[in-house]
Amino acid sequence: FTIESRRKKGYRLVGRSDQLTENDILALLNNALADRERGFGKYDITTDEKALKYLAVIADGDARRALTALDVAVMSQLKHEGSEKITLTTDIVKESVQQKSIQYNSDTHYDLASALQKSMRGSDPDATVYWLGRMIAGGEDLRFIARRIAVCAAEDVGNADPMATVLAASAVQIAEFVGLPEAQLVLAQAAIYIACAPKSNASAKAIWQAIEDVKAGKTIPVPKHLRDGHYKGAKKLGHGVGYEYPHNSPTGYIKQDYLGQGHGKKYYQPKDIGREKIISQYLQKLHNQLK
Repeated sequence: FTIESRRKKGYRLVGRSDQLTENDILALLNNALADRERGFGKYDITTDEKALKYLAVIADGDARRALTALDVAVMSQLKHEGSEKITLTTDIVKESVQQKSIQYNSDTHYDLASALQKSMRGSDPDATVYWLGRMIAGGEDLRFIARRIAVCAAEDVGNADPMATVLAASAVQIAEFVGLPEAQLVLAQAAIYIACAPKSNASAKAIWQAIEDVKAGKTIPVPKHLRDGHYKGAKKLGHGVGYEYPHNSPTGYIKQDYLGQGHGKKYYQPKDIGREKIISQYLQKLHNQLK
């Protein structure tokens, strides 16, 4: 069941919402139990009103916390009873909430996120999926998990395997669309793919260095031939004059100055890994052709 995906059903929450009353929480829980499409309506669930009241109280105004606890309670009973007929008593709900906690506090939140990203970066799919499981079981916000996976794809895999970023971006959208429990499958696929992909941080290092130079005051005037020449009077200023259109060359490349004379710093240095090896060879080929 997802609380991130459907605004029209009243389940969408952005981060931590404004404090809701216990009655508000109870209404959300009952809606979740009745909703056959996005909730638990397809199951035969008998609930103790005291159990729902307990969830509303411990949620402390946080709908995400209440709905996550309900999800854990229902899923645990499905596994335990092995059928779609479920009885939720106060004791069962309390036990599920206690199991869900797993010492998941603010410190654990960042520690587990760090462990997940470092495991993906370190090419360990087993550790990756374990830490991912810890975060999901602890009730972590799916969007937070998806963001960490997407960032790792861009930072630690980069152009060594561009498909990693594409897959991560898709996982972000699909996880929000399908919600739990199915979202865990999408996130696991993306995280494991990233863990198993060739690694390069060349793109990340390139933008970090460029921003560092700009902040250090190394601002370079835009060369005149690269400036916008599509306005009246541009040519008189020399704007756009001398620019050569690369596609006029059979190779699709024409050597010209893009950073300004004396500023030929090499920011992007692709590694000889994965797809970046092909990129490196291509750039070297262009360089050799024009010697």
